[in-house]
Amino acid sequence: MAEPRRGGIGAALAAAEAKSRRSLLRNHGGGHAPVSFLELFFDLVFVFAITQLSHFLKDHLTWLGFAQALVLFLAVWWAWMYTTWATNWADPERFEVRVMLLVLMALSLLMAVALPYGFSKYAGLFALSYVALQIGRTVFMALILRTENPRNGRNMMRIGVWFCLSALFWLIGVLRPEEERLGWWGLAVAIEYLGPITLFPVPLLGRSSPADWDISGSHMAERCGLFIIIALGEGIIITGATFANADKALGPALAFALAFMSSVLMWWLYFDLGQKRGSEHISSNAEVGRVGRSAYTYLHMPIVLGIVVTAVADAKLLAMWDQPADGKLALTLCGGAVVFLSGLGLFKRHSNPLGNFPLSHGIGAILFLALGYVAWQGGLTTLQVGGLGVAALAAVSGWEWVSYHGGWKERIDDTLAWIRLAR
Repeated sequence: MAEPRRGGIGAALAAAEAKSRRSLLRNHGGGHAPVSFLELFFDLVFVFAITQLSHFLKDHLTWLGFAQALVLFLAVWWAWMYTTWATNWADPERFEVRVMLLVLMALSLLMAVALPYGFSKYAGLFALSYVALQIGRTVFMALILRTENPRNGRNMMRIGVWFCLSALFWLIGVLRPEEERLGWWGLAVAIEYLGPITLFPVPLLGRSSPADWDISGSHMAERCGLFIIIALGEGIIITGATFANADKALGPALAFALAFMSSVLMWWLYFDLGQKRGSEHISSNAEVGRVGRSAYTYLHMPIVLGIVVTAVADAKLLAMWDQPADGKLALTLCGGAVVFLSGLGLFKRHSNPLGNFPLSHGIGAILFLALGYVAWQGGLTTLQVGGLGVAALAAVSGWEWVSYHGGWKERIDDTLAWIRLAR
């Protein structure tokens, strides 16, 4: 007897299954897309890159050094962030995507190796690695998206055109004298950062739409939270490594405790409320692509930058704990905290139902500006600046904790009840 033919439904299911097996894309449909082990492996390169950035800034604490470090940081952030968007769509479990990520990992490692001399003898290595990473990944994503998601494939083509335009200025900067390099590379970075804001307009290809960015919000939130951990880890590494080689006397021990508490409080401020509420906001938002662009792609940038600059301040705190505070300590410790609190406050404003900037973060930024002014005038010791900085972060985190976890009266009642129970 002949085998009965499969019905139309069975054939359709079989065709859909075959297509799913061939697809290189995740099938999250805007829902949850888990972070893969390969993405975590990829992030290891950026642990090294953040370390290289902080060392570059520590060795170039001048206005020119700050500007150069900013351009290098913006390039590193953009390389990581665009790869995060790519892995939100592409499935890291597929062989071709794995190869792509490993190639990007190698190029990112070359970038990180070149960072300390990115504006001098290794400028060519840094720029060529960065340009190859950005254009290569974009071309790969355009190829795999063009058949399964043509609209997003055209979006990648537009992005590729913008990266080709900025690549011209990266390469001109390599060929020009070192004193001109900052200007050319600054122009390249400005072009790249204007792309998402203007929705990548390209003649004949049109303009993108946030609706094209149909990402998994939970994946984006988790990936950015992991990068915050990477940045905070740099402060922990500097603190531990410096104290390991220092005398275990009272002064260095106090500096060690203050640097550690600074990292703890910044972790608390981001993860206690910001990360959780931000993840819920982007996951439930109808315009997930727009939130991913503004709240995560752009507003996480100052958060990470503030943490990196503060890590440099931790190194200075441990190295010169017994000396008067100077302008460099004021710029790194207080300036880093102001950038961190401002970026974090703007990020939290996105997920705040009232759309308000957190008052605690605004007051905290003002406290750090005042502390920076006094430290700049030379009226405080290094340990005093470190202690007052930790006190300001503790005040901001305590204010937010009490405000969003039951109010002052309830917190006081809970504390008194705990004391009575302890007795």
